[in-house]
Amino acid sequence: MSRAWVREAVRLIEADANRSADTHLHVFPLPAEWGIDLYLKDESVHPTGSLKHRLARSLMLYALVNGEIGPDTTLIEASSGSTAVSEAYFARMLGLDFVAVMPRKTSQEKVQLIEFYGGRCHFVDIPSAVYGEAERLAAECGGHYLDQFTYAERATDWRGNNNIAESVFAQMRLERHPVPAWIVVGAGTGGTSATFGRYVRYRRHTTKICVVDPENSSFYGAWQTRTPDYTTGMPSRIEGIGRPRVEPSFVPNVIDEMIEVPDAASMAAIRLLRERTGHWAGGSTGTSLYGAFQLIARMLTAGQTGSVVTLLCDSGERYAHTYYNDTWLAEQGLDIDPPLAVMEEFLLTGRWSTL
Repeated sequence: MSRAWVREAVRLIEADANRSADTHLHVFPLPAEWGIDLYLKDESVHPTGSLKHRLARSLMLYALVNGEIGPDTTLIEASSGSTAVSEAYFARMLGLDFVAVMPRKTSQEKVQLIEFYGGRCHFVDIPSAVYGEAERLAAECGGHYLDQFTYAERATDWRGNNNIAESVFAQMRLERHPVPAWIVVGAGTGGTSATFGRYVRYRRHTTKICVVDPENSSFYGAWQTRTPDYTTGMPSRIEGIGRPRVEPSFVPNVIDEMIEVPDAASMAAIRLLRERTGHWAGGSTGTSLYGAFQLIARMLTAGQTGSVVTLLCDSGERYAHTYYNDTWLAEQGLDIDPPLAVMEEFLLTGRWSTL
């Protein structure tokens, strides 16, 4: 393999990162008298529009420095969408072929984005078949399976190097509560929660990590029972988070709490976010926001002040025909009115009612 080609590939990827300013940290409006601040780290402003841009860059660099990628390597990934969009972007940058193996029900908006960046989509009818099919395709063409679900937790340098955790703490430095009481994230690969969990321990912060999990996902059950092979065998309706099995990158020991969030609540939360802030986000952001509200209500009950940080993972544009479509919600049997009422009451009174 040409070391000169690898050096140039790494330069291209690093130059792309250098051209991009850091992502914004927005304030969600809460009553001033609460003494609690809620922030959303806006990952939708990355060049490919989602948190997964960071992961794709890390996976590419990891494979390059491990000698897995050369000038003629076909890249393969098992992805429900956003990771593949970002990987297609980087593959095109390096002049490499890219194939995304994904469930047939992946949103058309994401499929179009992958194809826009020059990638090809390979569909499977059974969501759990993506792993084996990606391995088969990589072996068949002599390509490289990027395997986000295995390498997400190790491809990112959790000690720093401008990872998302380091970025958040740098941006919080001048806030009135610079060290968050809680950081709230979802889990798709488990890489983001692993990065935050390791970083706060390494930097000796008191911050706790909460992972929110949607319906049908295996992560909550695995964390609660400490069963690493826990499975539901069911797909998540919240693209980007939730898995039918526990992925190898999920590190339960760095997580302080997990909260299960109904899908209707995730849908309601992104509607409320848009109404209160003007930000148009995807379903995984709604899952995290709903969990963050619960933690803030608990802090209020305990008389605590502080800050809570969560993520705006991607833009709602990708879900115009699903999450923001009332007909789609009805077809899925999702009634967003009850959780919306819970959140409205919380923002008015500070009290949290269970659904």
